[in-house]
Amino acid sequence: MADPISNTAAAPAARANLSLSGMQALLDSVRLLNASLNLQDLLSHLVRTVMGRLLVTRVAVAVEEQGQMRVALARGVPGLAKGSPLRQSEAAEKKLELWYPIGSPEHPLGVLALGRPALGAITPEQHQLLLALLELAETAVLNARAHEETVRINRVLDQNVQELHAVLDLARGLASKLDAGEIAHLLALTLAGRYTIRKHALAAWSEGRAPVIRQRGIHLPGVPALRAALSELTEPAYLSENLPDGIRQTLAMEPGSAVFPIRTSEEAIGIVVCGPRLGGAPYAPSDLAFGAGLIAQAAVAFENAWRLEEIVAQKQIEQELSIAAGIQQSLFPASLPALGASDLAARNRQARLVGGDYYDVLPIERHASGQHLLCVADISGKGLPAALLMANIQATLRATIGAQDSLAALATRVNVLLHASIPSNKFATAFLLSYDPTTGGCTYVNGGHNDGIVLRGDGSVTLLEATGMPLGLFARAAYEEGRVELGPGDLLMLYSDGVTEAEDIHEDQFGMDRVIRVLRAHREQPATGIVEQMLRQIDEFAGAAPQHDDITLMVLKRM
Repeated sequence: MADPISNTAAAPAARANLSLSGMQALLDSVRLLNASLNLQDLLSHLVRTVMGRLLVTRVAVAVEEQGQMRVALARGVPGLAKGSPLRQSEAAEKKLELWYPIGSPEHPLGVLALGRPALGAITPEQHQLLLALLELAETAVLNARAHEETVRINRVLDQNVQELHAVLDLARGLASKLDAGEIAHLLALTLAGRYTIRKHALAAWSEGRAPVIRQRGIHLPGVPALRAALSELTEPAYLSENLPDGIRQTLAMEPGSAVFPIRTSEEAIGIVVCGPRLGGAPYAPSDLAFGAGLIAQAAVAFENAWRLEEIVAQKQIEQELSIAAGIQQSLFPASLPALGASDLAARNRQARLVGGDYYDVLPIERHASGQHLLCVADISGKGLPAALLMANIQATLRATIGAQDSLAALATRVNVLLHASIPSNKFATAFLLSYDPTTGGCTYVNGGHNDGIVLRGDGSVTLLEATGMPLGLFARAAYEEGRVELGPGDLLMLYSDGVTEAEDIHEDQFGMDRVIRVLRAHREQPATGIVEQMLRQIDEFAGAAPQHDDITLMVLKRM
């Protein structure tokens, strides 16, 4: 076979000897070669250029793959399939008599094999053009291969990102499950969908409880046999062929299956068996790593669910909480006093059995005009500790209200007493308002609480902002008084942050703007109707989202 190129170092000289028309042809070819980073498109441009310029009808291009030249493209050569090896000695049999390496002859990137031109031998200028073209093609092939590798790496990274999202989604799903059976069901469904399998089995157990078993197409032995098998499985994942023979027989493993122990930091608490994948695809190392990550999350969720069961099983705690809830309800006013020329309503709805919100309406006996103290408070924390602090505040406020000559002095005294009697990390925000029903005059202290809302008769809004720190936070906190007048048709609303911070399923908050819109829309209703409308609008906004915080609101209308 003819070998027209013995040394590609002649290529630069070949470009120098090209005629003007040859140089123009080379430039046109270069534009085509660089028009795409797709290797197949690039080689197609190269083949078309060579066939057109040299008038050859038989062309094959092969590229190096793992040390062997394999056909990437062929024209006019029957029986030469893409991907088949291409050797110089065999190319002659297919009438590919000219052999040009792409790149250095010692380590070529590929080869261009040609049949004889239709007009006879290749002319010197055609030879020079071909040399120059192949030199430039080397760079284009390198660029295309680099692009292919970049695309491949990006695909791998994209798959890794998708798997990470799946792990995070499952972790969130598992965190929301409080039942071990639901956790097992979610884990089994996730693995079956990820691996495309029809057969799978899961078992998890804890001392003193019935084991959780999920089986589909695979029958697991009893827990004692599974415990014995797990004593020999210390790695996070196994293929069936890597299991000891005794364990494979105990688990009745099919070839192509995968096994994952469910382990905590202390012991094995279960096992997952995934059957062969549909289509016979093997489990790759990345598949096993993905499954091990999911199952590690599930192990934590199983432990949490079982711990919760222990708590729920303590009937004494349930009884104590029920008693505490009854006591707490008795701390709220059984009914609100009738205030002259005023309409007053309040409502508390707790997120749990017991809560930390508080409201009250107390007469200020030192005033003959019938003044009353309106109070809404929000205790830090949740549950029983907050409820106990709420009772403390109620008792302190009622015990000190008659001994202070101003609202600021009352807040100061309550703050000192609370700071001395509650833990350092506990406190309460509170809105205290002295209301004179004969004049509509109000004096208030806002101890780190939500802004009070005054909706005027003309539709304008005034916010009553904080005038001091939360109660019980600092022993020497000072409080200032604010003043506001309620005229006929004005409306005042005090509330806890459970109103404005109520969330929907997307974690968007109800917010101050919606509160004001509800007040404006229903201001003509009685105070009780406004309270009910506010709660209804909050419920409609939250939808299926659970109530995370106590909700308390008080509405006062000046008639």
